[in-house]
Amino acid sequence: MRATKLPSKALPISKRSQPRAIDKKTRILQAARSVVAEGGFRELQMNAVANAAGVAVGTIYRYYPSRAELCAAVVSIISQREVEVLAEVATADGAPSDKLRDAVRTFAARAIRGRRLAYALIAEPIDPEVESTRLDYRRAIGRVFEAILHEGIASGEFRAAQDVEVSAACLVGAFMEGLVGPLAPDARGIETRANEIAESISVLCLAAVSTPPALQPLLKTTTKRVTGPPPRSHSASKVKKARPSSRKPSRRNHDEGR
Repeated sequence: MRATKLPSKALPISKRSQPRAIDKKTRILQAARSVVAEGGFRELQMNAVANAAGVAVGTIYRYYPSRAELCAAVVSIISQREVEVLAEVATADGAPSDKLRDAVRTFAARAIRGRRLAYALIAEPIDPEVESTRLDYRRAIGRVFEAILHEGIASGEFRAAQDVEVSAACLVGAFMEGLVGPLAPDARGIETRANEIAESISVLCLAAVSTPPALQPLLKTTTKRVTGPPPRSHSASKVKKARPSSRKPSRRNHDEGR
């Protein structure tokens, strides 16, 4: 008897289409990232992303039901990469003070290289639903610096009398706020000063947590000393010394003083 050939077991439609779906989702995220890098979150409109990704607008809504969810996804993928880069610096060999300084400089240098994208991620006004994702990003970076601070306190390079969680949050706030001006869309000539800006911010952050002995070598090599006499006070230059009066007190004044 002739054997009957059994049909191959077909995969469910969702399983067969999964690779294509992942590919479309990746294209959408990459396109959205490019749109933000060029014009910020205000330019992140569904039509613009659809054109950049080569998909229909309805396809985007299939994965991201709202513009806010798409914005949050962009913030998430960008911030995750930045956290990974800083974590690599924090876990590398070296002194804690060098790690902290290198981490701040690395973040600043990367931000200046991708100014528009970094400004959108750090400072651009954004939907309230997306702000929580941005706060998660800051907290994740803060945890990286907490690890560096714990290591520095144990080695004696950083002050022991400090709340590590608070100090880490302050550091993140300081170097991000220090970059807002340089990253602003209307800032000019920032690329030529990138190293100077990154170094200045890193020194400030290190000074905030270091013990004085650990800080002195750094200050000698990174600060520019101003030579010459200190500037005269504007108000002091106009003040003349009062001359002693040669007039004798009147008898009337003398009597009134009794």
